[in-house]
Amino acid sequence: MLILGATGSIGASTLKVLRNNPEAYDLYGVTGARNVAAMLDICREFSPQYAVMADPASNMALMDALRNEQLSTEVLAGEQAIAELAKAEAVDLVMAAIVGAAGLLPTLAAVEAGKTVLLANKEALVMSGAIFMDAAARSGAQILPVDSEHNAIFQCMPQAIQQALGHCDLQQAGVSKILLTGSGGPFRYHSIDALPVVSPAEACAHPNWSMGQKISVDSATMMNKGLEYIEAKRLFNTQPKQIEVIIHPQSIIHSMVQYCDGSVLAQMGQPDMATPIAHVMAYPQRITSGVEPLDFFSLGELSFIPPDFSRYPCLKLAIDACYDSQTATTCLNAANEIAVAAFLAGRIKFTQIAQVVAACLDGLDYLGSETELSVLLEVDQRARVQASAVVKRICG
Repeated sequence: MLILGATGSIGASTLKVLRNNPEAYDLYGVTGARNVAAMLDICREFSPQYAVMADPASNMALMDALRNEQLSTEVLAGEQAIAELAKAEAVDLVMAAIVGAAGLLPTLAAVEAGKTVLLANKEALVMSGAIFMDAAARSGAQILPVDSEHNAIFQCMPQAIQQALGHCDLQQAGVSKILLTGSGGPFRYHSIDALPVVSPAEACAHPNWSMGQKISVDSATMMNKGLEYIEAKRLFNTQPKQIEVIIHPQSIIHSMVQYCDGSVLAQMGQPDMATPIAHVMAYPQRITSGVEPLDFFSLGELSFIPPDFSRYPCLKLAIDACYDSQTATTCLNAANEIAVAAFLAGRIKFTQIAQVVAACLDGLDYLGSETELSVLLEVDQRARVQASAVVKRICG
């Protein structure tokens, strides 16, 4: 197994599953960004053959630390090394958990090499969904969704859909609608008038999940659900009427699938990412995840709320972009990354995240072949430049 993004929250949950199944998996390699201490702990505990830090200074620090402790893990350097690890013959499973656009190229390398890819990186589908799924069809790579919502949908689908992701026919399989649930984040009951003054700390205080800062802010704006909407469209080949977002504050039902006969199948569990990770690691078998089962007598009431786009304008922007074009979703993702970083740095207000993204989508004028990765990468870069300019204007 290779873990791309081993020092993040998904990486930590993957390591939790490995600890519970020590005889079943061998950790071949790990990558991280800058957290040298966390990577060193991983190398001490799991002794992977290879490790790479994306930040050059952190990579050198890791190399020195491993040498000082006489640990056997070999440190490689550079983005190309990460891609080469993803393609390595010894690798069977690739956990794709690098956050943001940085995860796209190594994840695509694993797909093109025909690996089983455990997909936790939304941007691979948001930026280049058609390219990504077509590459999997050509190489024979198996894509298994890790996001709790998409994993829930996957588990509730018939085998014919599970085996044809990206090119499936929901109607032919008797599926009438995907019901994509989301918690609504920490501000679901806030006054809309109070949202401009919420702090980054408040936005990152998710009521149900323990996640990194960027994804926590995305949950607060529900851009995260918008990206998941786009991801679901790519994975399950949906039409607009075949997918609906439902706010479910308790995060117990992770998503549902509605069938043409009136049946609705729901996947439920604790809000712990080790559960979907264990599912995809062992699919089609089941292994121990280390997560306690639900106690139905202590759950209390489960509630469901329709999303209010005046509270969650980012969700509406994402849904509209989803059925516009691949360049639109690429632009949306890039602009959002810049806007969220600006909010976390205290440069813009919470409600201005949506304003930055909307301005970039309104200014989107670069259209080329959406089957060319180079075109989409250029759209991504242009959107980042434009978003940075919008942020600068807001800051005065």
